Amino acid sequence: MAQPENTPWTLPGEDEPWSLSLVARVERDPAPAHTDVLVAAARAVVLLLTDERTTVPGGEFHDAVAAWRGQRIRKITRRARGVRWERTAQLPHVEARSGDAVVRAFAPHPRDDVPPLLAPLQVGGLDLTDPDDSPTPPTAPGLLTIRLHPGVRMSTGKAAAQVGHAAQLAWELLPAALTAPWALGGLGVRVLTGAPVLGAGERVDVRDGGFTEVPPGTVTASAGFEG
Repeated sequence: MAQPENTPWTLPGEDEPWSLSLVARVERDPAPAHTDVLVAAARAVVLLLTDERTTVPGGEFHDAVAAWRGQRIRKITRRARGVRWERTAQLPHVEARSGDAVVRAFAPHPRDDVPPLLAPLQVGGLDLTDPDDSPTPPTAPGLLTIRLHPGVRMSTGKAAAQVGHAAQLAWELLPAALTAPWALGGLGVRVLTGAPVLGAGERVDVRDGGFTEVPPGTVTASAGFEG
């Protein structure tokens, strides 16, 4: 769960919390790289938000996304492999790839009413690594940069949700003059660890609700267009 940087931390209660499920494909060999999963997760979230099934009234995702966006933007990362991964394709979804990583995003649902094909999938324990020689991806015009804040230790699953929050907030809150070229260019994302380099008015910051892994109000990620 996350809120924009300027959200007060006395948050209203929710009668029925909703969440968006991300599912990462994690086979034993080869296992995807940590950063590739994060890039795919961030892109999957925005692909779902911009899909016509979301944007067109009456679309397959429209009402569920509207209900979810009216509350705190919870995201839960699950993992699957083999037959369980293949079965998730039976549910309407969007899919994003980066390197060997594949992440699917599904329509939001009440947190305690998870679709049966997703409910058995493991939530915790997704903690991947990057190769030692992984280069820092260069910035470029129309590319969203998501910076995970240094000193905030998160598992891959937790970080995937946080970069998903960052990508969503960038899409929803940054000026259309920046997001329109991003969309036209295919919603490219790079993820790295580092302090923000953009000013407060040029980026979005994610503060975590503190339910897992980090204390409430921790700034976990920032996003903006650095190119």
